[in-house]
Amino acid sequence: MKKYLTEFIGTFFLVLTIGCTVIPGAQGVIAPLAIGAALMVMVFAGGHVSGAHYNPSVTFALWIRGRCPTKDVLPYMFAQVAAAVVAAVTVGFLVGLGKPMHITDAPKAFVAEFLFTFALAYVVLNTATAKGTANNSFYGLAIGLTVMTGAFAVGAVSGGAFNPAVVVGIAFMKLVVVSDLWIHLVAEFTAAAVAAMTFKFINPHDK
Repeated sequence: MKKYLTEFIGTFFLVLTIGCTVIPGAQGVIAPLAIGAALMVMVFAGGHVSGAHYNPSVTFALWIRGRCPTKDVLPYMFAQVAAAVVAAVTVGFLVGLGKPMHITDAPKAFVAEFLFTFALAYVVLNTATAKGTANNSFYGLAIGLTVMTGAFAVGAVSGGAFNPAVVVGIAFMKLVVVSDLWIHLVAEFTAAAVAAMTFKFINPHDK
């Protein structure tokens, strides 16, 4: 239960930060920096308890890699999505709902979400689970900066979610239209699987 609560708390503050910076239209670089920083600090805070996934696609990648027990997969994902919904309700209370982004080019959005979800899962696997980087002190920074980089790079193309729980949360905030959710979800879970298989190919002896 402690692991699932940790996943809830970390995902909640990640999604809360997204809504509270994106909906009011924070100027300049504030939103990507705040989102990356929120993820970073929550990863450092909860990594020793739950592994600090805060993302169903990361949980999926870690399961394929063999670092998330099967019994934890669905409870982790449930905690993450539940946290995103509660965060969305909180955002609605604090700053209101947003205006949905209409994706005009589904293939481009799919590729954008795939690439940076792959990058995120790949960074998580290499900094938080690999033998060569065991017990390092930078994994949270690396993970947070990956999300920040993706938000800067392709946020205008796909919305820059890279996280199925975030997608659910921003749908509740009215930042995306429901008919576009499949783009994110399929791209993100596919990218997570490819990242895990890539890690295993590059590191065949890292079990």
